[in-house]
Amino acid sequence: MYILDANVFIQAHRAHYGLDFVPGFWDWLDRAHKLGMLASLDSVKKELDAGEDALATWEQSRGVMFLRMDPAAAPSLSWLASWAKSPSNGYTPAAVADFLRSADYQLVAYAHAHGHTVVTHEKAANPGAKKKIKIPDACASLQVPFLNPFTMLRDEQCRFVLEPRPGVA
Repeated sequence: MYILDANVFIQAHRAHYGLDFVPGFWDWLDRAHKLGMLASLDSVKKELDAGEDALATWEQSRGVMFLRMDPAAAPSLSWLASWAKSPSNGYTPAAVADFLRSADYQLVAYAHAHGHTVVTHEKAANPGAKKKIKIPDACASLQVPFLNPFTMLRDEQCRFVLEPRPGVA
């Protein structure tokens, strides 16, 4: 199963797949969720709610797509927190604190606990960058697979085909 980061929804809405001009993307998300192929977390839902825009309205009618953390993720949360705090990683205290308060932390731990794949637009940090913990780096620490949304769509052979319009060739 794919577990989607907030930036997948936000960037799709703001750039590539606006709700108003690529409804097929959003329909595919609904279908893929109903088939058990993808979900996100309630902590991501909270981030989307904060937008108070059309994306927040879309998300509010899809509560079941946004899963709650469960007890099975507790060991993964603990392991990930230990990794983030490890002096050998060299992350700043602010980076660690921000990460441990974030949906990203929960997303990676949930994916680890349940054997899922994280989908995000984030890229791994440059070596030596220690001011922010990036999802790909956290995933790598627990050997959680991750990919970007375009790879997910290609892997799932998604096609968003233009609808025929009456009178238009």
